[in-house]
Amino acid sequence: MKKSTILLTSIIAVIVLWIVGSYNGLVSSEQKVSQSYSNIQADLQRRADLIPNLVNTVKGYASHEKEVLGNIADARAKLAGAKTISEQAKANDELNSAISRLLVVVENYPNLKADANFRQLMDELSGTENRIKTSRRDYNEAVKDYNLKVKKFPTVIIARLFGFSEKPYFEASPESQNAPKVNF
Repeated sequence: MKKSTILLTSIIAVIVLWIVGSYNGLVSSEQKVSQSYSNIQADLQRRADLIPNLVNTVKGYASHEKEVLGNIADARAKLAGAKTISEQAKANDELNSAISRLLVVVENYPNLKADANFRQLMDELSGTENRIKTSRRDYNEAVKDYNLKVKKFPTVIIARLFGFSEKPYFEASPESQNAPKVNF
């Protein structure tokens, strides 16, 4: 009788430890996804904060390029108002496209390219773009690890039991695969 009680207690202890370990692993992975997403948001905000300075610098040289500058302002506003990951990804693509068009305009203004403020802003923007790329990659890696835990057996049992579900990737929209068209 004692051996069966010890065996039953041991089995229950192993199951409880497995449930606790699986749950804690899912919580840790979910928090890593949240932290990675927060890093993307911080980098996108940094870029959004730099853009008005860049636009104002360009305005002095290219005041007749109102459409390009307006598109940047619109895209920046969409990014600031985006609520979901997919909305942010789409708004981010629109902003990337608008910035690309701005850079094409800048090519026509050699004095602007020599301006120290413009060069500094472009360097900061370039560094921020690299941070965004790294943050997106880190986020998608955290999502992949989390989603694998949520889907793999036997952790899928704990995930379903406690309401853990898959997280979306931060993906570029299909339109971002096309180079922006700039008409002069």
